[in-house]
Amino acid sequence: MARIIREKQDLTYLQWSHIRSSSGTTGTFLKASSSIGGIKRYYKLSDFDQVRGVIGHECINEIIVDRLLTILNVEHLEYELINADIQIDNKVYSTYLCSSIDFKERGETKLALDDYYRENSKSGESTYDFCTRQGWKNYINNMLVVDYLILNRDRHGANIEVLRNARAHTLRIAPLFDHGISLLCSCKTDNDAKAFDITADKPCNNFIGSRSCYENLALLPGKKLFKGMLKPEHKALIFADLDGIISRVFIDQIWDMIYRRYQIYENL
Repeated sequence: MARIIREKQDLTYLQWSHIRSSSGTTGTFLKASSSIGGIKRYYKLSDFDQVRGVIGHECINEIIVDRLLTILNVEHLEYELINADIQIDNKVYSTYLCSSIDFKERGETKLALDDYYRENSKSGESTYDFCTRQGWKNYINNMLVVDYLILNRDRHGANIEVLRNARAHTLRIAPLFDHGISLLCSCKTDNDAKAFDITADKPCNNFIGSRSCYENLALLPGKKLFKGMLKPEHKALIFADLDGIISRVFIDQIWDMIYRRYQIYENL
């Protein structure tokens, strides 16, 4: 399960770049990287405001979804949640951020799926049919269900990556990653969380299919996809050590959202 480091770390040496949210949501998302001992590591913050500091909880969503995908046995990028001091524009902030190791293998380069699709698709070929022709149908089917379960608002074409090694003549699709703008990401307070409609089908920035995560389930075969099964007792695993990092209201509402949407999918 995804690890949480509660002991405060000094990461003030990291240099942060500002990345605007591609989904149209308000806020700024910052990223950084380091290379220590030959290991490339990436860091990212939740929604950041120059005045108020870190005001979102997208990094916590990454940990929750990481654990969910482990239970469902879906290949994904693994994250750590780290309690750290960081420095932005000469000001120090204390926050939880998430970290991951570079998933590229030696010799591989990455290409956004939307770019790869534009370069290699046939005339009139849908993004779903294109991925099926590439041999990625099971991967895409799993992704569509996951995005429905967590209401992922941001599965644009650069949040799916193709990895290729020109010398070895290999091509593969990257593990699922970047699930921060999902779940209750739009909620800033407990009252917001309580009022959130956990089964609502909100417009999402999907590269494959439509802007409806629920309607995209119609692309799937009739059989169930996941090797793992989500059960009520998994709530404790998914939210282990998150008490005090997010409120009990958020924990309960996020779990109800995931499990209720999972039940809807299972009963289709």
